[in-house]
Amino acid sequence: MIHLQLPLRPEDVAQLRAGDEVLLSGSLYTGRDAAHKRLAECLERGDPLPFDLRGQVIYYVGPAPARPGQVIGPAGPTSSYRMDPYTPLLLDNGMAGMIGKGRRSQPVVDAIVRNRAVYFLAIGGAAALIADTITAKEPVCYEDLGTEAVCRLEVRDFYAIVGIDSTGRSIV
Repeated sequence: MIHLQLPLRPEDVAQLRAGDEVLLSGSLYTGRDAAHKRLAECLERGDPLPFDLRGQVIYYVGPAPARPGQVIGPAGPTSSYRMDPYTPLLLDNGMAGMIGKGRRSQPVVDAIVRNRAVYFLAIGGAAALIADTITAKEPVCYEDLGTEAVCRLEVRDFYAIVGIDSTGRSIV
């Protein structure tokens, strides 16, 4: 098991190989397709992003509402292909990794290799267990999107598997 601190450093990403199991701790961001579209539009217009992408990991999740006393509700991964139209641009602007489920398109794999990034797989169907690794949640932007708003999550020992490593090797 590889323990990684977020945000990711280039040397962290370089050591990872497809199939490695990791425990992620630190800050990551949430975002699904609607938020990705807005982020891409900002970049295309030349506007600053609402947060610095460099070294960051985006978790493809739209968490369920939290029950009283909880930080977050069930928080399972979303199918990653929905973000594929926007992912190369975000990677080209400093994003270091993504967490989701499922296959990625060839343009995304090419962008992962070009930017020496990583794609992590989270286990679908484990939304309640994943929520237990999230210790804090803070809205960042696009709150009008509801559960699809971009939030910063603090995670401790978030389990993931390297699905595509920085050389393009894949287990998906």
